[in-house]
Amino acid sequence: MEEYDMEITGAQLVVKALKAENTDTLFAYPGGQAIDLFNELYDEKEIRIIMPRHEQGLVHAADGYARASGKTGVCLVTSGPGTTNLVTGIATANIDSVPLVCFTGQVSSGLIGRESFQEVNTVQIMKSICKYAVTVRDRRELGEAVRSAFQAARSGRPGAAVVDLPKDIQQELGSDFYPLCTDDKAEVPVPEEVTDRCLEALRTARKPLFLIGGGVHTAGAEKEMTRLAEKTGIPVVTTIMGKGVLPSDHPLYIGNLGIHGSFAANMAVSECDVLFAVGTRFNDRITGNTDSFADKAVLIHADIEPDVISQNVPADISVASDAGKLIRILLKRAKPSGAGEWVSRLNLWKQRHPVTVKKSTSEEISARDVTEQINDLFDSAVITTDVGQNQMWALQFLQLSEKKKMLTSGGMGTMGYGFPAAIGAKLGDPRKDVIAICGDGGFQMNIQELATAVLYELPIIICILNNGYLGNVRQWQEMFYERRYSATCTCRRESCMKECKGPSAQCPSGYIPDFVRLARSYGAEGIRVREVKDIRSALLKAKERKDVPTVIEFIIGREQNVLPMVSPGNSLENMIGGE
Repeated sequence: MEEYDMEITGAQLVVKALKAENTDTLFAYPGGQAIDLFNELYDEKEIRIIMPRHEQGLVHAADGYARASGKTGVCLVTSGPGTTNLVTGIATANIDSVPLVCFTGQVSSGLIGRESFQEVNTVQIMKSICKYAVTVRDRRELGEAVRSAFQAARSGRPGAAVVDLPKDIQQELGSDFYPLCTDDKAEVPVPEEVTDRCLEALRTARKPLFLIGGGVHTAGAEKEMTRLAEKTGIPVVTTIMGKGVLPSDHPLYIGNLGIHGSFAANMAVSECDVLFAVGTRFNDRITGNTDSFADKAVLIHADIEPDVISQNVPADISVASDAGKLIRILLKRAKPSGAGEWVSRLNLWKQRHPVTVKKSTSEEISARDVTEQINDLFDSAVITTDVGQNQMWALQFLQLSEKKKMLTSGGMGTMGYGFPAAIGAKLGDPRKDVIAICGDGGFQMNIQELATAVLYELPIIICILNNGYLGNVRQWQEMFYERRYSATCTCRRESCMKECKGPSAQCPSGYIPDFVRLARSYGAEGIRVREVKDIRSALLKAKERKDVPTVIEFIIGREQNVLPMVSPGNSLENMIGGE
């Protein structure tokens, strides 16, 4: 046993550990089985407690804080429903490789397993959606459990960790020793012969292509990847999570690929002869039919997790490596590829097949109209998105750069993520403008966090793209289910016709809620925009507010679709609306 100078409670040790791990912001919601921890935090000057209005808002805010700041997000909740309300946020952060440590209160050890009030089996619930989960049963093991959680969250491919703290463990006296997490882990070298094979494949390729995923962001290797593309002259496409690695206006950046990818990006993957993929899992959102995915190419797959390689698409060359380390090795040895003709062909595709949004009238607002003004007015910003059409439009039209990044739920596709993530992002990077792009459906999933944004005086700009539908599902119903709009109209009332195949003169007037009046009732600014000419002035007014959030409701065309689109089971080159 380690020698120590004094005995302290378990709650005091947790607070000591948080400070040792440089936790300056804690997203927390109190309750009976966590009250001892909150009592110890009462006089703490080094840790700022942020109390959102719901635990799901809390964990998404911790996620956004981690992504924007580069630090580990940390949250604290009570037992039972406090714990279960974290599930979606933990799964969201974990699949997107976000470092997150969650502390959950638990009933006293002697009550565990007896169906006690607000008792749940935390580890059983969490173990499939995080990297590490433990219920501390022995006070002597508390310090090691907390250290292991931070280690797991930050090492290798980052992710979520959960420490479940019974009330008696929080109160029990014990050692004050905390084994600081060092994150030290022996790096696995990339064999030289593997690097040689990669470089040889690129050297002999006529149509090489880099496919960049979120692993490059996680590794902080955006600048090195940009230099590698420039040094080799090889074009780049990205996944949802990889967008922004190269500036969106870079001549070698072709676009996002996948079921809503651009024509040029999808065709690039379908026609390339070497595809070098770094930091991506090849999920179904980007591959389409895996049998025909990049079927003309030698596929090089590099990822920090060996088990991910060839899991969905067989790799010809496998590279188990941290993205940053591999890119730096390649940058030292790579030579120009001679792919100029190939790049010209891809850029011609971009010019001939631009991504656009079809509108009924020139006055009708589209997501592109909104994002183009955001691109023009905000040079340094963090932009969060919700999930659905709003997310896809943001991916298609936002111009990202080193100073302008986007945070989104990629792997889980979590509605309700965008707004609370923006709260965390503003707390994590207060110098930047923070904009949340949401649909009318997703915004309402955590709308109560308007109180959080107002009370903490966070001048976030919330852009609601309101089409009166759960738009992504409605689009599928239109295209593949004969316009049978089942449970997707957010304006539908009990008195509406049972069968509905689209907007008509019989539709009820007025949207519930009135977002502008609701925003003002919380103490926020509220603006409604119905015409294209008013978009810029609304955003400028919101940008000038420095004390409260601004909700801007953009009334967009009700049946605007996200195109191009690859229908289920088809290959990437078989796009709808990609002409």
